[in-house]
Amino acid sequence: MSGTKTGEAAFSPEALRAKYRLEREKRLRSDGNAQYRDLSGLYADFDKDPYVEPGFTRAALTEKLDVLVVGGGFGGMLAAVRLRQAGVHSFRIIEKGGDFGGTWYWNRYPGAACDVESYIYMPLLEETGYIPTEKYAKAPEIFAHCQQIGRQFDLYKAALFQTQVEQMDWDESAQRWSVTTTRGDKLAARFVVIAGGIMHKAKLPGIPGIETFKGHSFHTSRWDYAYTGGGPTSRMTRLADKRVGIIGTGATAVQAIPHLGATARQLYVFQRTPSGVGVRANQPTDEAWVKTLKPGWQEERIRNFTALVSGLPAEADLVRDGWTYLFDSTESRRAESPEKAVELHQLANFRKMEEVRARVAAIVKDPGTAEALKPYYDPLCKRPCFHDEYLDTFNRPNVQLVDTDGKGVERITPTGVVVNGKEYEVDCLVYASGFEVTGDYTRKLGFDIRGRGGKSLRDAWADGPSTLHGMTSRGYPNLLMISLIQSSWAINFVHILGEQAQHAAYLIDQCLKRGVETLEPTEQAQAQWWGTIMSSLQKGHVFGGAECTPGYINNEGLQPPLSVIRSAGYAGGTLEFIDILRNWRKSGELEGLELTHSAAPRATGTA
Repeated sequence: MSGTKTGEAAFSPEALRAKYRLEREKRLRSDGNAQYRDLSGLYADFDKDPYVEPGFTRAALTEKLDVLVVGGGFGGMLAAVRLRQAGVHSFRIIEKGGDFGGTWYWNRYPGAACDVESYIYMPLLEETGYIPTEKYAKAPEIFAHCQQIGRQFDLYKAALFQTQVEQMDWDESAQRWSVTTTRGDKLAARFVVIAGGIMHKAKLPGIPGIETFKGHSFHTSRWDYAYTGGGPTSRMTRLADKRVGIIGTGATAVQAIPHLGATARQLYVFQRTPSGVGVRANQPTDEAWVKTLKPGWQEERIRNFTALVSGLPAEADLVRDGWTYLFDSTESRRAESPEKAVELHQLANFRKMEEVRARVAAIVKDPGTAEALKPYYDPLCKRPCFHDEYLDTFNRPNVQLVDTDGKGVERITPTGVVVNGKEYEVDCLVYASGFEVTGDYTRKLGFDIRGRGGKSLRDAWADGPSTLHGMTSRGYPNLLMISLIQSSWAINFVHILGEQAQHAAYLIDQCLKRGVETLEPTEQAQAQWWGTIMSSLQKGHVFGGAECTPGYINNEGLQPPLSVIRSAGYAGGTLEFIDILRNWRKSGELEGLELTHSAAPRATGTA
């Protein structure tokens, strides 16, 4: 992950396999995803928006629309932008937060930044004329870019902020979706685009006694600067006399911990599983490089990165960072047989993780702490991290790693955290416990969807989803979903979001132009798409085997239920999935969709 080969130490593949398996077994839990708590009921205060003034009210709306977009993050914004560009202007955007941004509205914790290069991660750079100030832009800059997109494409007038969908029902007689909101709005929309994001529903660890803690506590996605002082890029001065504990050492914690360590009187880092942390090597944007950019540069750079991290050959590595080094598969591509390719790929993974562990040993001075920070699993079992100050933080005298040896925190008391029978007293607890990724689709959305005949989507998908391209589902006319379900996955997830947004806007635009009243996939098309996914899974590599530590990527190490299995996406590669969508649109046949027509086409933009 370092991006450079620093000398290969000898290692035994057999010994590493045994070590990986041992570390995995330490962390297996019978309760799997049930170990986490939803931010509701006793924990509802963790979900409050700390970034808006309390007491917001507005008049309820009653409107007829062409399109309702649910979600104001990148997915929802991109869908709205593509609708605008297609000439569809009759739409509303419903967003829980107080502004656009999604992840970048909520995640304002200290040190928050993108871990995928900003030149490919931040969307619409060419359209907005914006160039990020550094290779890995920080959260305030990304949030400001979201706001600029909102202004430039006139999205603010369509937005209903601090609002959530309460109920969504298909009205057969009106051929529209009837939607009510928490603000009393009554909206009748021909089409609904759900872009709720994949990491928007925060979760808490179900640690015994969590509700008894008498100190201050919050989730990283609801950072309380009123308590800590400072801001995302300024010093948290109010922690100077505080004992702080942070639970979690994933991608968020890796960015926040250096700032907590630099400001708190005492920081305890409670770790169940260490992250693999490579070199980030952030740097300011090179103005001379910017002057060389030609039209189409961002699309070219995005596809180049996606190809490389998908194991595909490319003439050049335009991004050249820890991600593309980690995924370099040059050796395995040269193998004389598929079996040899798998062997070489695994050996490369062992070597790269050995480099990560060697980096820990070279930086962290205390041998015991260093050993506890070494990750023993394959590179993609847990999201790889890249940071240049995280490991050094554990050399500070006020920072203590409390390693739980894979067991997790034992319990929480009114005054602190107990690990292995010892209590660590803290004034403040920060939960860096992440977001729900797997699980019931509608539960994560926060509302159910009732389609034809009042059929609940939660019930219809009880044994797993059925879709065409992951975006439409039979029985739910004119409903378009932007998600991971039966679609695809990418390291640069915004790449997938952009393609799905384009696809949704195309479908809506075509329906309005052709006088199509409703669209939904046929049963046959859904079955064929699932067959395509299954075929790709059989050919691809699935993570979660004997070497993978439990986590959200592999259903916490447990055999997934049928509903999770049927949520699997196309495993033939991100670019292949994108090409499937593009070729489908290019044909213009709307193949696999059942259509009903109105008397005549209507001009786009009218409700």
